Amino acid sequence: MNNCDQYREMYEAYALGALNPAERAAFEAHLATGCKICAKAMEEARWLVSQLAYLSPEAAPSEMLKGRLMQTVRAEAAAARPAQPPKKPIPFWMWVGVAALFILTLYSGWEARQLQIQIREVNERAAMELKNREQIEQELADAKREAVILTDPASVSIKLASSDPQSPQLEAKWHSKLGIVLVGQKIPAPSGNRVLQLWLIPKAAGAKPIPSLVVRPDADGKFELLVANPPQLMVDTKALAITEEPAGGSPAPTSTPRWVGGVS
Repeated sequence: MNNCDQYREMYEAYALGALNPAERAAFEAHLATGCKICAKAMEEARWLVSQLAYLSPEAAPSEMLKGRLMQTVRAEAAAARPAQPPKKPIPFWMWVGVAALFILTLYSGWEARQLQIQIREVNERAAMELKNREQIEQELADAKREAVILTDPASVSIKLASSDPQSPQLEAKWHSKLGIVLVGQKIPAPSGNRVLQLWLIPKAAGAKPIPSLVVRPDADGKFELLVANPPQLMVDTKALAITEEPAGGSPAPTSTPRWVGGVS
């Protein structure tokens, strides 16, 4: 038998400082002889022990996992007891195996949680991208509809004059199938968070104004409103009117119309 064989099971225990004084003294005396085999084995044992400290993530093991690991250790120790002296400690290799299983279990749980977080983030980004794409597609469709309404000879032109001679005039184009587009330039914005609301005035005697969409001019005074589905047919509408209303609009006019234009 090689003279190093008797020290083979002491490498990791020595690296951990777990040998009893007599074993430690004997092993150190052997190392002092310059044994290259044991010296190399000790380098590997010290590296293994140092790496175990870095492999474990910062997580506390569950009580169930602790119990199962200790049951495994006790069962292995009980199976080995008949061939060992009654008070001989559990073999070091068994502790290394339990520690490796413990670390692997914790790491697997941490890795699974990280994967779940990544999947959730990817789903959120995909939903946001889909929403943005749908919004862009809707804006493109609205722009195409407006362009057709404004240029189609079948659209009826409606001039909306202001009650204020100094206020610019608005113009509406009404296409019987595509809807209404109102446009204007250098339109002063309503005060505060109030809005401009479009109303359809019915031809029927005694009929109340029908509310439609609201809009605010932009910072440059550009006024643009698309009504893809007017609440009333053109043939049943006497005029279009614009009033100033609270944010969100009103079910009935609360102010005198600022612009009015007859539908011919």
